[in-house]
Amino acid sequence: MEEFVKAATLFLARWIEAGAATVIAIASVRALGLFLLAILTDRSLMVPKEEIRLSLGRSLALALELELGADILKTAVAPTWNDIGLLAAVAVLRTALNYFLERELRNAEQRGSIG
Repeated sequence: MEEFVKAATLFLARWIEAGAATVIAIASVRALGLFLLAILTDRSLMVPKEEIRLSLGRSLALALELELGADILKTAVAPTWNDIGLLAAVAVLRTALNYFLERELRNAEQRGSIG
């Protein structure tokens, strides 16, 4: 039973990582598409870069949360002190990235630059 739980947890972690990669890929392609569309359709070249960037930022924040969840699942299966230390370092880095990204998103919303 224990081996089944370990295998299922690792399988779930892989799927969550794949989901995070999918979120990043779709958001990146969407941002690039919106940027190119704005350049091609707007003769004045006033591209809403901040809106596109912040939309991408929201998706990256979601992907970071998914990746952290997958890391927690992988570490929960068979933690060693090395795994726990690595998870702590990754969690701190991802949390810091997410904090600054969320702060920037909040500031942009307060400025009224996103709809």
